[in-house]
Amino acid sequence: MKIIKTADYNEMSRKAANLIGAQVIMKPNCILGLATGSSPIGTYKELIKRCEEGDLDFSQVKSVNLDEYKGLSGDNDQSYRYFMNTNLFDHVNIDKARTYVPNGLEEDSEKACADYNEIIRSVGGIDMQLLGIGGNGHIGFNEPGAAFEKETHCVDLTESTIKANARFFETMDDVPKQAYTMGIKNIMTAKKILLVATGEAKADALYKSLYGPITPNVPASILQLHPDVTVVADEGALKLIREKGLL
Repeated sequence: MKIIKTADYNEMSRKAANLIGAQVIMKPNCILGLATGSSPIGTYKELIKRCEEGDLDFSQVKSVNLDEYKGLSGDNDQSYRYFMNTNLFDHVNIDKARTYVPNGLEEDSEKACADYNEIIRSVGGIDMQLLGIGGNGHIGFNEPGAAFEKETHCVDLTESTIKANARFFETMDDVPKQAYTMGIKNIMTAKKILLVATGEAKADALYKSLYGPITPNVPASILQLHPDVTVVADEGALKLIREKGLL
């Protein structure tokens, strides 16, 4: 596991974009695993800039996203498809027909998950998977629990997640209660994993994930078993690791 230390969010975003950009340059038809949330937004801005400047070409790239809310269409501004379009796909020369996100409108959970597992297999697997990390060590919607979920599955969102999302919807009934997410096995089969983390709120989760016991109670701890993980993190996120003399 390689840890790249950065001063702040902006430097973290640039360094992460360097690594994704190198992957695209070395293998123009690569498969990128992509993530949502606040952590990768800066990385996506950097990739857009480099595409606009002619340094990156996404025309042959395919992508698969980690997760999507069940019940939301891609044109709902709270869906992860909408997030990806507005934060990356609309601004680079990628073919949107080759960008994959779980189908939030598929009501049959078993079918939605099986379909997505088949998509991941059919594109030939993931060359580089970008991940953020939750304050409790979650990756995708793989929350702390009793077991590592293998492949794409439907999860019940926690009460705190539902309440946190409520401000984006007109009524509580409109707030998604479930999501489709890639499982730990999907993530671990990626050839390379790139984890980005920023801010002191992530320090405890990052320390436990990289140096604590491997346990489903800290889902990201499974990454210790992956042969090619790069962590790009800023001072705040690395605070606890540094304090314990591990860097």
